[in-house]
Amino acid sequence: MKLDNGSAVVTGGASGLGLATARRFVDRGIPVVLIDLPSSAGAQVAEELGPLATFGPADVTDAEAVDAALDLAERNGPIRALVHCAGRGGTVRLVNRDGTPGDLDLYRKLVDINLVGTFNVLRLGSTRMSKNEPVDGERGACVLTASVAAWEGQIGQIPYASAKAGVVGMTLVAARDLATKLIRVCSIAPGVFDTPILSRFSDEIRDGLAKQIPHPSRLGEPDEFASLALHIIDNAMLNGETIRLDGAIRMQPR
Repeated sequence: MKLDNGSAVVTGGASGLGLATARRFVDRGIPVVLIDLPSSAGAQVAEELGPLATFGPADVTDAEAVDAALDLAERNGPIRALVHCAGRGGTVRLVNRDGTPGDLDLYRKLVDINLVGTFNVLRLGSTRMSKNEPVDGERGACVLTASVAAWEGQIGQIPYASAKAGVVGMTLVAARDLATKLIRVCSIAPGVFDTPILSRFSDEIRDGLAKQIPHPSRLGEPDEFASLALHIIDNAMLNGETIRLDGAIRMQPR
């Protein structure tokens, strides 16, 4: 997808994978809107990235707020690239240690953010793209974020694994659905990356996770995710695919 005279949108753009991706767009001279929670550091991050970056405060499950952020993006040119990184983790067990059933409300909330939020952003973003004039046979490209948890979710990850499996299932169907609109859809399934989600864990736990990765035996770097996201956008034959980016890790039950 040629991005000349177009714009990009990155959700979860205030930190981690989203920030690294937004920085890649800016480095290429592409205007980008960072969508993140109003309570995030999005405004500060956008200012640090420079005049090509704009903060669009929105919860990805809020259709009106996401639409308002997309309006900001279209001021910079037609939206040609969408990278959806927003999401969050959380622990839910089927049966708690005290014998009570797992938290249904938290399960619903996490699936809503990680799966329904993905659908919401994809439907709204692709609707904007569908109105673009084609460039070399394309109107736009979308990159979603799944996870290796879609296949190897660990104990306690049942809502996150459920949602990310849903993103994997969504990918090919979305690509087929949007083919007539000349819009591509792929997903990246990261393994263990050095993002703010892991910052709450001790160095011992982080080192233990890194040692589980066959090669390279370290945590993934956000810019490695960003590099793949930009390659997907650039490569017109990548469509309907979920790509594991994990150093060949296969997560253990715990």
